[in-house]
Amino acid sequence: MPKQWIEISLTTEGEYAEAIVDVLQKYGHQGVLIERPGFDLVDKWEEDIPPAKELTVKAYMPADANAPDKQQQLRDALRYMNMIAPMPEPEFRYLEEEDWAEAWKVHYKPLRLGNRLYICPEWIDPSTLEDLSADDIIVRLDPGMAFGTGTHPSTQLCMVATEDIVGERPGLSVLDLGCGSGILSIAAAKLGAAHVLALDIDDLAITATNENAARNGVGDKIQAQSGSLESLVHAARRFDLALVNILARVIIAMCDEGLGQIIRPGGVGVFGGIIYDQVDEVEEALRKAGLEPYKRRTSGEWVVVEARRPQQ
Repeated sequence: MPKQWIEISLTTEGEYAEAIVDVLQKYGHQGVLIERPGFDLVDKWEEDIPPAKELTVKAYMPADANAPDKQQQLRDALRYMNMIAPMPEPEFRYLEEEDWAEAWKVHYKPLRLGNRLYICPEWIDPSTLEDLSADDIIVRLDPGMAFGTGTHPSTQLCMVATEDIVGERPGLSVLDLGCGSGILSIAAAKLGAAHVLALDIDDLAITATNENAARNGVGDKIQAQSGSLESLVHAARRFDLALVNILARVIIAMCDEGLGQIIRPGGVGVFGGIIYDQVDEVEEALRKAGLEPYKRRTSGEWVVVEARRPQQ
């Protein structure tokens, strides 16, 4: 594992953020982070969040021998995009590995979601939470170097959707596709899912999910492993509930690759990482994949879509 990381940061108007995300996906390690300058997403969600005027898009790359070439490729890509729309200059900041992993903890606070879910960072004692109720379900989390803290509106909406769906139908088999830190897998398991398969293409995510599952006492319910949609389709595996909190363009591409097939007839998919302007296109792709969108959950400009596979 590299000793140093390079933080890539660009602040832009909200409408251009998605284009920058697409570019940074090619160079960043373990996904892309979207922040709202001067706005605390930990304390506000759903209707409390107004549309963003500016967003900061961040990614991290190893500070290895290939870093200078990747930085230049990124600058060239942004200059090309600047011919179509105004693009900011990227800022590069070197971080020691320990600093990368620890810096964000200052802003990561306990967070209540839905009716019973309470996300609590591992380094905070849950007994110190003043508003904790006896029937609350605590998700203790240390994301490590895998994204997924619960502070992003899309993750929050997926958590609430999971609570509603699993709460009504305990004993479900669940897929968490792109599991990151394992936050959605753990919530599903603690809410009553019978079994959760957590997949990610990044080994750091698998490690974080396994460690967090054990930390929450649900390691026996969660199977975390390296994998993708392709491996599921070829294995003909089917699930009652699929949690897919990735990006709109990835979900659309997956719809052409068999995404609808992995959900059992009568089962449900929860799809996140979608901004409002993309939701119609995502729902159209889901319909073509054999799924029927039936509910939207919104938080500011972010939308989570729930879709059902019809009974045959």
